[in-house]
Amino acid sequence: MKKYITKRILISIATLFFILLVLFILMDLMPGSPFNDEKLSEAQIAALYVKYGLDKPVVIRFFLYVKNMLSGDLGVSYAINKNFAISQMVKERLGISILVGAMAMGFGTIFGLILGITSALKHNSWIDNLSSIISVIGVSVPSYVCAMLLAYFIAFKLKLFPVLYNKSLPVFSLILPALALSVSPMANIARFTRSEMIDVLSSDYISLVQSMGIKDNKMIATHAMRNTLIPVITVMGPILVNLLTGSSVIEKIFGIPGIGSLMINGIQMNDYNVTIACAFVYSVMYIIMMLIVDILYGVIDPRIRISKEEK
Repeated sequence: MKKYITKRILISIATLFFILLVLFILMDLMPGSPFNDEKLSEAQIAALYVKYGLDKPVVIRFFLYVKNMLSGDLGVSYAINKNFAISQMVKERLGISILVGAMAMGFGTIFGLILGITSALKHNSWIDNLSSIISVIGVSVPSYVCAMLLAYFIAFKLKLFPVLYNKSLPVFSLILPALALSVSPMANIARFTRSEMIDVLSSDYISLVQSMGIKDNKMIATHAMRNTLIPVITVMGPILVNLLTGSSVIEKIFGIPGIGSLMINGIQMNDYNVTIACAFVYSVMYIIMMLIVDILYGVIDPRIRISKEEK
């Protein structure tokens, strides 16, 4: 198991290094400049390039950035908040984005599992049909549409929640954004859970368990759920990362000062350091989540781990 985990960690580190290199090359190829002030002369802009080391070749800047990054230095902002440490900017916003994403994943997982399991147990009934309709709607309707509906009816009309993010009520303010983000993962998890649960319940393995006289509740909780959760866990990893990295629009709608809105500002203002830092943070979260999912997958089903170790 240690060999398996070590190999996955080394692959993840190499992937992150490659992603960072690609980000640097893309930023270098992008048109525009972080110094778009019309008052600046060409000589002043050239001096700023020298000051921030932007006049150096991209390869040299890349290795300098990696060296500084290992010590926790992500550089300074060129345009959004001039000369302010980006690591501090990311630190202040990252927690909010992670919290809203985790809440959305929690809501989506709980409701999705309940919906999927209920649908599988009531296969071909009106409950199953209703569950399928809800899942299709959840997958089809964008999260920002759900966000606007919740903001208008729940927050504005009924006044049960604040319309915009309130620093004095951080968790309470994130409930509506989390619910809006949870609709899509809820639908996807419900669909996968239903499909896998139906396959498991119709398998010879479950027939054998039932022939042994094990009660249905125990059989479902102990045997059916274990086999059902293997593919569901695999799907949950990318879903969670998509929630963390795809919440920019939701953050804008509800005025949430998260890392998504920071990256959008960085792109709009050609603030290279901010854009690279935010994109790299998202990449780190994605790789970590996929690493955790891969390890959990091997723990739940040892056959997968043994197969990968042999390869």
